[in-house]
Amino acid sequence: MTTDTKLFTNFNIIDGSGADNFLGEVLVKGNRIEQVGPIGSSKPLQNTVLIDGEGKTLMPGLCDAHLHLTWNNQATLEGVTMMPQEEHLVHSIGVAKEVLDSGFTSGVGAASARPRFDCVLRNAINNGHIPGPRYLANSQEITTIGGLGDTSPVHIDIDDLSFGARVSGPEEMRKMVRKYFKFGVDLIKLNLSGEEITSVSAQRTTMSDEEVGMAMSEVRRQGIRACAHARSKGSVLQCIEHEIEIIYHASYADEECLDKLEEQKQRFFVAPALGWLVQTAYGADEFGISPDSELAHAYASELEIAIDTMKKMHARGIRVLPGGDYGFAWIPHGTNAKDLEYLTTMVGMTPMEALVAATKLGGEIMGQSETLGLLKKGYIADILIINGDPLEDISLLQDKEKILAIIKDGKFHKNLMS
Repeated sequence: MTTDTKLFTNFNIIDGSGADNFLGEVLVKGNRIEQVGPIGSSKPLQNTVLIDGEGKTLMPGLCDAHLHLTWNNQATLEGVTMMPQEEHLVHSIGVAKEVLDSGFTSGVGAASARPRFDCVLRNAINNGHIPGPRYLANSQEITTIGGLGDTSPVHIDIDDLSFGARVSGPEEMRKMVRKYFKFGVDLIKLNLSGEEITSVSAQRTTMSDEEVGMAMSEVRRQGIRACAHARSKGSVLQCIEHEIEIIYHASYADEECLDKLEEQKQRFFVAPALGWLVQTAYGADEFGISPDSELAHAYASELEIAIDTMKKMHARGIRVLPGGDYGFAWIPHGTNAKDLEYLTTMVGMTPMEALVAATKLGGEIMGQSETLGLLKKGYIADILIINGDPLEDISLLQDKEKILAIIKDGKFHKNLMS
């Protein structure tokens, strides 16, 4: 006999809210959580499947706030678009499963490598055709000519050679945003600053206010959302002024930026992508970036500044979330949970605070604060079972063997409990 009702009992419950963990149980009916409480508090329905946790940890599924399902683990930015489209899409399908296998049941698309790939993947996941996290589909990274995302050689000016979508001026921006709205994106991505691995410094702000203003005018008109690659002070200020709610990186945000973000801290999310900084500075030697190189030194310097900036943001109550820009050769998909460790060891979050950032705040950045990210009555049943206590050792979440079960939308994607 099959049933859609499950009682998870005798578990160490971490509900995602930041409240103390406790020994208890969670009743799931269909894809929703019916009850959360101490052992014996639930009233099992007929034909309920009983799952005894024997003290293992039950917690909400994780959310990656900076997820590139279509990044293909290459060693260069140009390599993103050198994979033929057909093979690239097949590779991205595998990435979606890899991310879900890692315990991430949700993810915010941080830009698509090709125009419609994010939308195609999101739809296939939602329709049950492929396994993957619930996903907000993004545009390509909209960039200026010569900015981050323009990887076309100077002597061959071809749009298809760039992983970004290039514009120059407000009207080109208007057309580009409307094109992606037609494709069905949930988000528009704007590259407002440079990046040290390119010819444009991370501290340079590359997009004009007129272009950003036009993009956001169209975003609001179409009823979608926006995010931005914004490392420089100027680009962070553009995000604040134009109300771009999802800010990626923000390394060089100064006191002026911090004051303004704190004033509106319930409006903005910051995902610093510490994983990218750490690994590019210290872990990319075999891929041609020696730790002694000028490029690695530049990233090491930015990392130091970014850590200080994120500590200040966290102290001010600004929402800082995990999501490390995974999907390059030295920072491959499937290692996403490393960012939770960085939030504790570098930013100074407690393990509980890091888990809240990956669960409760994950539901908020996904736009589902009333239904996602918590073990709470009425919420969607996205649940992990962990062999061990991540509050004692948050690195457990990096070990797939320690993730005994992954439940998404009330259904087991993985189950080693029986």
